[in-house]
Amino acid sequence: MCGFSGFFDKNATFLSNEGRSLLILEKMTDCLAHRGPDHTGTFLDNHCGLSHTRLSIIDVEGGDQPFCEGNFHFVYNGELYNTDALRRELMAKNITFRSHSDTEVVFRGLIAEGADFVKKLDGIFAFAFYNANDASLLLVRDYFGVKPLFYTYQNDTLVFSSEIKGLFLYPGVKRELGRDGLCELFGLGPARNPGNAIFEGIYEVKPGEMLLQKGGMQQKSFYFRLESKPHTDDLATTIDHTRFLLTDAIRRQMVSDVEICTFLSGGIDSSVVSSVCAGELQKCGKQLTTFSFDFADNDKYFPDNPFQPSMDTPYAHQMADYLGTNHHDLLCNSRIQFDYLEASMKAHDLPCMVDVDSSLLYFCSQVSKTHKVVLTGECADEIFGGYPWFHKEAFFVKGQFPWTPDLSPRLHVLKADVIKSIHLEEYVSASCERAEKNAPAFAGDTEKEAHIRRISYLNIRYFMQTLLNRMDRTSMQNSLEARVPFCDKALLSYVFNVPWEMKMAGGNVKGLLRQASKGLLPDDVLFRKKSPYPKTYHPYYETLLKERMKEILANRNEPIHALIDEKNVTDLVTHPGNTIKPWYGQLLAGPQMLAYLIQINAWLKHYHIYVL
Repeated sequence: MCGFSGFFDKNATFLSNEGRSLLILEKMTDCLAHRGPDHTGTFLDNHCGLSHTRLSIIDVEGGDQPFCEGNFHFVYNGELYNTDALRRELMAKNITFRSHSDTEVVFRGLIAEGADFVKKLDGIFAFAFYNANDASLLLVRDYFGVKPLFYTYQNDTLVFSSEIKGLFLYPGVKRELGRDGLCELFGLGPARNPGNAIFEGIYEVKPGEMLLQKGGMQQKSFYFRLESKPHTDDLATTIDHTRFLLTDAIRRQMVSDVEICTFLSGGIDSSVVSSVCAGELQKCGKQLTTFSFDFADNDKYFPDNPFQPSMDTPYAHQMADYLGTNHHDLLCNSRIQFDYLEASMKAHDLPCMVDVDSSLLYFCSQVSKTHKVVLTGECADEIFGGYPWFHKEAFFVKGQFPWTPDLSPRLHVLKADVIKSIHLEEYVSASCERAEKNAPAFAGDTEKEAHIRRISYLNIRYFMQTLLNRMDRTSMQNSLEARVPFCDKALLSYVFNVPWEMKMAGGNVKGLLRQASKGLLPDDVLFRKKSPYPKTYHPYYETLLKERMKEILANRNEPIHALIDEKNVTDLVTHPGNTIKPWYGQLLAGPQMLAYLIQINAWLKHYHIYVL
């Protein structure tokens, strides 16, 4: 994995002020150094500048970027899992290669076949391809948005970067927050509408989208859309094919010239990934390294609850013993989790999933001390129906995001005049209705199937994207490449169309996944009730949040005062315990609302944001 930035303007003459342009590229490179500390490079001509910072995973010696030849120039962030097959296909057309990197395969393919070559890629990626012959720039993002790519315009110049912070290093790019941004932040956050980057005038290339800048015109198109299709396989065939697609995706994503590891929570998702990886490595006489996460004193404070029925650690240990892995337990205490709140905001350049992000950022910092590549169990719940909103008809309400069924906790913390001016409820409802119209319907669905398909689509486009953003920023902030086999295009596209009764095979939540995973892990792990990413229940963490929020409330110079209802937030600070209902997903409740407001305040200060 890597990071890249750049700028493009067919009418510019960047070489006329070469020193200034190179300095901009150098600053862009430096600000993304965490994404790739192994090599940096730049390219500049009159119309385009490219900067790249590399994390070396494949072809450590031969994959440096920008990749340039003749009038073609390329920067790439990602990992291609069908590199060898595509290289052979291109070599059959008498195309020669000078390296073994996946970067060159994408580069040569684009030159030979144009933008349509993107449809052949199997992997996670974002890239910029500059063709000086026709003065065009192509920006592309992978199928489901695993890798990020942001852009903006400064007059006629297109500025782009793997992270928002890279855009701010181009002179004139503003840090403004308008009405839509406020609605995104307080109505949808930490999710975002696809393509919306909160900051006014800043956007993100959408999953499966290509943006071509040519002749002073911007052309957008989707090379991939999720489709609804009839499912004709019987249950036995569906189970077998799902098992094949999943294990094949895991094996393909093990490709690396450096040692891999896995996150192992003891849940079915990470356990299946770890099981396949351990088995493949054992064939080569190697041992898999696994990592599990928990919070200090959780054995003392953890309460069984419907969202988290059991602690992960005992199951993680059971799986590690079962697979014979080199296992490591990582613990995060309340002070670290609190202190990392601002660091996680900076990693995203936006407020995020608060302590879920801050703790994962810390855990990734520990894993990256020994490894560069990790495989995770992320995204299984989105495609196999693991969340409560797939199973309760109370969530089957159109025009409402199921993980945020009630906006009242969000409205409660805002000033009345802010609520009135930004029309937050209308914005959220319109966002959901617009997304639902884009959901691929299937004429053969029953009413319930139609609801499930719609919720599945919303999950993939919103909730899953938030988790993918979290995984990318927390890992890449620490120069750690995280791979997500459950987000494989073939697997996800197939399972999306599997009827609900098959996904609930055996009457179990995620029953299809459980049936497809038989023999890969012990039954008590295989049929364990879902328990999401762990959270702390230590009272000291909540104390730290309340103390910081009191400091913010007492200081009228803190920027968030312009937005919040001080009385209601004060009531939230004094509210006893974690009793407020979740305001996002299953884990973000009362204390996390305080943490979110703390992050927003730090974000407004750090980026010197002007609220329009």
